[in-house]
Amino acid sequence: MNIGIIISQAEPETVWNAFRFANHAMEKRHTVTVFLLGKGVECEDITDKHFNVREQINGFLDAGGAILACGTCLKSRNKEGSAVCPISTMDELLRIVEESDKVVSF
Repeated sequence: MNIGIIISQAEPETVWNAFRFANHAMEKRHTVTVFLLGKGVECEDITDKHFNVREQINGFLDAGGAILACGTCLKSRNKEGSAVCPISTMDELLRIVEESDKVVSF
């Protein structure tokens, strides 16, 4: 199954759980693409003593998961794309929604 995950916030526990879900889906052999929107583009900067978001993100990427980030959302925060948050567009978000069997939003 193709699963699209949209993360639009930067609250540590929520983002941690979103990537835990993504990792679990990858373990079950699903194809997963994450799109970061709004505050979600800040996820690689999250540090929290209880929720190791970076560890979950790294596990997802190491397993072959794909992450894309809204370029407009990055720009509005004076951020640039990175390996974790490559710049993308609404066209790509639309493609993810169209091609996914299920879409989950956090």
